[in-house]
Amino acid sequence: MESNTDLSLRYTKASTVKPGVYLIGAGPGAEDLITVRGAHLLGKADIVFYDALINPTMLDWCTSTNLVQVGKRCGSHSTSQRFINKQLVDAALKYKVVVRLKGGDPLVFGRAQEEIDALDEAGVYFEVVPGITTALAASAELKQPPTSREISRTLTLTTMPSRCAYPDSPTSIYYMGRDQLTMIANTLLIQGYSMDTPVCLVESVSLPTQRFFSCDLGGLLDGDAHHHFSDKSPVIVMVGEVYRKVAKKLNRLNTTDRVTTFLKHATAM
Repeated sequence: MESNTDLSLRYTKASTVKPGVYLIGAGPGAEDLITVRGAHLLGKADIVFYDALINPTMLDWCTSTNLVQVGKRCGSHSTSQRFINKQLVDAALKYKVVVRLKGGDPLVFGRAQEEIDALDEAGVYFEVVPGITTALAASAELKQPPTSREISRTLTLTTMPSRCAYPDSPTSIYYMGRDQLTMIANTLLIQGYSMDTPVCLVESVSLPTQRFFSCDLGGLLDGDAHHHFSDKSPVIVMVGEVYRKVAKKLNRLNTTDRVTTFLKHATAM
C-alpha cells in the first residue's frame, strides 16, 4: 500500500495545471483543512486573490508573493464584487494560473455565481475546487451530525435571519449570524420551534481561537449569547433537536462561562 507521501508526490508529478482561473474553497479556516487539489493549485498560482476572512497561515501554501486581499468583512472596507470580477478577468489575460481563494466552499454563500458569470462571458477557462463549508466543519467540531435518520432528515443552511427556507426543517444553521441572534430566535419561534429548542454557537470554526456557547431559543431571544463573542469573528448558529445531547454536555461543563469552560474540556467530549 502506498504511503500518503507517495500518493502526494504522484499527484504533484502527474497533475498538470491548465492556464485559467481557479475558484478554490479554503475550508473553514485551519490551513490543513483545504483539499489536496486546492493546496496544490495554490502552490502553482501566479497570483492569488483571497478573501478578507481567510486565515493568513493558509497563504503559506502559496509560492507566489503576488497576493491580493479582496472580499468582504463586516465593519471593514471591502472590495466591490464587480471590481473583483474585473480583477479576475484582467489577471487571466496576464498570468497563467490565477486563484480566487474563498472561505468555506465557494458555491455556498460565496458569491461564486457572479464570478462564474463574468469569467464565462469573457471566455476565460475556469474551474471550481470545492472546500469544506463551515456548517459541516462546525458539526465535526461538535462531534454532532446536523442530520439524523430519527429526528432530522431535512437541513436548512441560510444567511437570512428573518426567513427559513423550509418551514418543516427540524435543523437550521445560520451563517454569519452573530449580529442577528434575536431575529433568528424570533423567526424560528414564529415558525413553530419551541422555546427549549437547543442552540449551539461556534465562533472562528477550526481555528485556535475557536469558541463554543450553548443555550436554547429562549436564551437566544434574550440576547445574552451575543456578549460572549468577539465583534470581529464569524459565528455560526446551529439550531435543532439534534443538538440537545451536545448542548447538555456543554451545560454540564458550565460554571459561569460556557465559552471558556468548554475550551478547557473540549477534548473530553
